[in-house]
Amino acid sequence: MNSAKINRLSLPDEVARKLQEQISLGKWEPGERLPTEPELMSYFGVSRSTIREAVRILSNTGWIRVQQGAGTFVETNKPQQESLSQRLQRVNTQDLEEVRLMLEHKIAGKAALNRTEEDIERMTFFLSERRKYAEQNQPKACIAADIQFHTRIAQASGNSILADLYQAFATQLTSSFLEKFRTTDPFKATQLLHEQLLTSIIEQNAEAAWYWADKIVSH
Repeated sequence: MNSAKINRLSLPDEVARKLQEQISLGKWEPGERLPTEPELMSYFGVSRSTIREAVRILSNTGWIRVQQGAGTFVETNKPQQESLSQRLQRVNTQDLEEVRLMLEHKIAGKAALNRTEEDIERMTFFLSERRKYAEQNQPKACIAADIQFHTRIAQASGNSILADLYQAFATQLTSSFLEKFRTTDPFKATQLLHEQLLTSIIEQNAEAAWYWADKIVSH
């Protein structure tokens, strides 16, 4: 199997796109089993978790099927409806902000009701990282910590669909933030709002969580 290395910082979407492209070109026919995880890891030069996420993306969009104990098989080599992650790459800023407002509001309230001690620990960690990198004026690291904080809130909501939706949304949000923010000043300005949001979630106060989530998005 020849090499098809990609940038190690690439997202699972990029691996999924390359796999989809090769399936479309006939590298693997419908019904044919894909290479094993280790082979795909070597082929693309990425981690096991990246391969598994890429497989999940293609499975959800109907390109492949995962058969427990047998392997992963090509379901079709015809173009399918674009995935949510692909659609979000074409979204405009206004639509992105509207979706962000709805998502942040919903997941904040549900996280306040369903969070676990582990969720609190991880949210606290990422919020601390956000503060640290904001004070050091490291925009890229600060944005990553910010996105991780909000992603953890989505996971704490207890709704796997909301969590998956936010994960797909977070990819485009990260790109938007990297283009928009050249310094960490905006993150310093909203640090207290984020701390209030975390406090509301810890105290299981859904109404307060909604309030602070709305304040953050509209800031």
